[in-house]
Amino acid sequence: MQFLNPIWLFAIAAVSIPVIIHLWNIKSGKTLKVGSISLISAAAKKSSRSLLVTDKLLLAIRCLLLIVLALLLSMPVWRKQTDISKVKGWLLIPRENLTESYRRFKPQIDSLIHIGYKFHYFNDGFAETEIGKALTDTSRQPQTDADYWGLINKLNRQMSAGLPVHLITPNGISHFQGDRPSTALNLKWKTYTPDDSTSTWIADAWFTADNSLQVLQGNSKPGGTGFTKRIINPALNNDADFKLSTRDGNAYIGLKKGDTSTILIDTATLKLSIYTDKYTVDAGYLKAALQSVGSFSRRKVIVKQYTHTGEIPFGQNWLFWLSDQKLPSAVAKKAANVLSYAPGPIIKTNSCINDKGPFNISGQTDKPALHQLITNNTIGEPLWTDGFGRSILSREMPNGSYHLYTHFNPAWADLVWNNDFPQWIFRLIFNERLQVTIGKHERRTISNEQLLPDSSDKKNMVVNTQPDTLTDLSHYLWLVLVGLFLLERFIANKNLKQTNG
Repeated sequence: MQFLNPIWLFAIAAVSIPVIIHLWNIKSGKTLKVGSISLISAAAKKSSRSLLVTDKLLLAIRCLLLIVLALLLSMPVWRKQTDISKVKGWLLIPRENLTESYRRFKPQIDSLIHIGYKFHYFNDGFAETEIGKALTDTSRQPQTDADYWGLINKLNRQMSAGLPVHLITPNGISHFQGDRPSTALNLKWKTYTPDDSTSTWIADAWFTADNSLQVLQGNSKPGGTGFTKRIINPALNNDADFKLSTRDGNAYIGLKKGDTSTILIDTATLKLSIYTDKYTVDAGYLKAALQSVGSFSRRKVIVKQYTHTGEIPFGQNWLFWLSDQKLPSAVAKKAANVLSYAPGPIIKTNSCINDKGPFNISGQTDKPALHQLITNNTIGEPLWTDGFGRSILSREMPNGSYHLYTHFNPAWADLVWNNDFPQWIFRLIFNERLQVTIGKHERRTISNEQLLPDSSDKKNMVVNTQPDTLTDLSHYLWLVLVGLFLLERFIANKNLKQTNG
């Protein structure tokens, strides 16, 4: 047996509490009734106290309760080693992709099963089953974005390094997150591009200032994801590609073919505010970029600049706080999202700015130079970084706070002179809305050279000599815990009735 969280075993020391309570039993005196005390001579007062163990059965049950609870919190598992001489190898396929994987690799899969490979699902737990039974299982889950690299790390801790492992998965980029793992597994990984390798959907839609309807249509395929803009006349409602509908007083739009889901048409006016006290040059560059965003997107946008916090109205979508002063909490509540200059010491640097935001689908070719940087403890998720990986813009969730570790000024960075500066601001403002739709429609793929784990340092890796099977014991301890609790309550109530009786 093994404990996954052994620090909770120290909680067993809590058994001393019921022991002390049971031992500390102050014996009460006896009352003797007499007719008269005149003949009883005075004597010195004496008191007695004894440490006795009473209700030994109840004490034992209460101690067991605490011990079982400590074991339960320690997450006990039963580790069973399998003799690798009886296992030829493992074949792993994600549960949700089994049918398509089998259709594509049927000869190889049948051959591996025939020579003695054991089939396991490539999902958490790596459950073993028969391939024939798995193919007829109608309860398989729908397509999910499982983290294949994370599963490889788990498999590396469980499997023997010498046991052959054949893995078959799709090659969608959404299944690969974080850093590429290192493994000593004898791994052979085959991938394929799924049948639904292209996706077209409506990423966003809004009414323009002239009351026409602009649609941003997303197109994702193995080679990349892109967007096209379409302008339609909602009054005609006869476009061959789109369908319009109303529901609960709101307007919705969807595609007539393919993805038939609808999205809400944005009818609101985007309110953008800039506050500055002394960085008027910075505010000028930013204001021009925001106005370009409005012109490019043809959205209803209002951009205003303020020098007094009391003038900023409530209900702003974005507030850009270009000041060294601390942002008052009352002012921050006036906007859904706030971008502020981060405080801290300033250093000179010779680097560039990279946009790591998830909406930067096409990548960057022209990276703006970075000249000055504020060195401070980064708060939140980095969205822009420099060439050394240091955060330039970070997002603090879930309160919609953004921290900029440089300035919108040519003396600090060439970003404001870059032709793509309005696009950077556009991605920043609309990133979250678009990212919601990109996730489930992502069809980009990753090459085999990029997805394969690093196996260059096998000799220094600590691996199992036998493949292990872990069995969770917590549900058994829960049954014991409930049983002991009911027994303790029964005995305690019984003793109480006997005492009162």
